[in-house]
This record gives sequence, C-alpha cells and structure tokens, in this order.
Amino acid sequence: MRTKILMTAALLATTLGAGPALAQDRWDWRPGDYRLVGAGVPNLYPELRGSVRGRAFVMRNFDFNRDGRVQPREASAANRAFAQEAGPRRDRFDWDRRGQVVVVEERRTWDRGAMQNYGFRQTQRGATLTLAEEVLFATASATLRPGAIDRLRPLAEYLRDNPGVRVTIDGHTDARGSDAYNQDLSERRAASVREAFDAMGVTRARFQVVGHGEAQPVASNATTAGQRQNRRVEVTLLGRRASEFARR
Repeated sequence: MRTKILMTAALLATTLGAGPALAQDRWDWRPGDYRLVGAGVPNLYPELRGSVRGRAFVMRNFDFNRDGRVQPREASAANRAFAQEAGPRRDRFDWDRRGQVVVVEERRTWDRGAMQNYGFRQTQRGATLTLAEEVLFATASATLRPGAIDRLRPLAEYLRDNPGVRVTIDGHTDARGSDAYNQDLSERRAASVREAFDAMGVTRARFQVVGHGEAQPVASNATTAGQRQNRRVEVTLLGRRASEFARR
C-alpha cells in the first residue's frame, strides 16, 4: 500500500510537470525554512504541521506543482502517506525509525474518547451530533474556521476505519434574513463540511448533504440564545446507535 501511495504521488507530480523527490529520499530532510501556507494546511495532521521534519516531509514531497503552497489534495496525499507509515499512533512516530510503530496499544485507528466527546444522541436515522455555528464558521460565512478541521478530524478517522458507515450532513440557520438566503447558506455550510471530510480521505459518495435553511428550529428565534442554537450543522451516522459512543 505504501508503495502504491508513493507511485500515485509520483505519477500525479509528473503529470503536473514537477519532478518528485526520489522514493528513497522521501523521508530524508534538509535544514531549511519549510513554511506551510495554503488552503490545505488546516487539513494536515498535527504531527506534520507541528514539527520541522513533518513540514519538510510535506513540502519536499507533496508540493506537486512546486508553487510553495499546500493545496487540499496535496495535504490529503501527505496525510495518507504519513498515516500508512506511522500506523495507528501517529503521535508517537519516530522520524529516525520510520517504518516502525513504536507503540501499538489497540488495532483500531479512531479515538473512542474523542468520539465520546461529540455527545451523540439517538435519532430515528441513527447517531447524531450537533456542531454549533461558532465551532465551524464565522457569522454569515460558509468557510470553515481554521480550528474546525481539528474538530472534525476524530470523526473522519472513525469513518475511514468504518467504510460501511454512511452519513447525512444537515445544515440549519436561524430565522434572520430571507428564506432564500438562509436556504443557500445552510446548503453551502453542509457542503463545506463534506468537503472537509473529502480532504481528510473520506469518500464523498458516502455523504448525503441537505440544507434546511430556517425550517427546522430547535429553539425560539425570538431570543439571541435561541438563534445561536438554531445555527448548526448536524451529522448523522446512519443506522448507528448513539450508545456505541457513550461513556462506560
């Protein structure tokens, strides 16, 4: 699998007219200013963003068009290659002993504690979690905040580890603004969340994305607190039980 990933990255780079690093040099690094900029940076694993070796790994091998910027598809390729090499405990990856997982405590790669922290509730369709607007978006925007990717990452890891689970993403707004505006905003926000999962390696075909505008409030729109509750994105794991993610 690792060889396949590296060959795919090399082929893509060649197609774009850039000469990729040799496979044997992929994990080497040279001192330099490996700054990470671009739309794909928030999608990168913290282990890649937070170390010089990680940043060098990304920029030397996955800047396919050599523009000095990390695009979402480049970040996704870097994440896949790193995860394949590091195994389930990326936080304990030893750059000098690559190819060896230092500690493997369990076979699954998703974080049960992080999934419990989402606070899933049981609905007719499955296990549903609610993400408040302020966690994901600025007011009136469908662009994800920088920290939103880290909030979604544990769920993406669960979905990658459970490829049979299908998902619905429902966008909701408060009642301020016109019906048409709120419908459009809810649809764009739900789509932005799906795109984030896509960038983290979860196949977009697994998602159904729906915008409801202001049509399904959970609180009164007559108060600021109620409006805040109504501005939300709900993610449902279809057919799953919320009890699977409850604390024991």
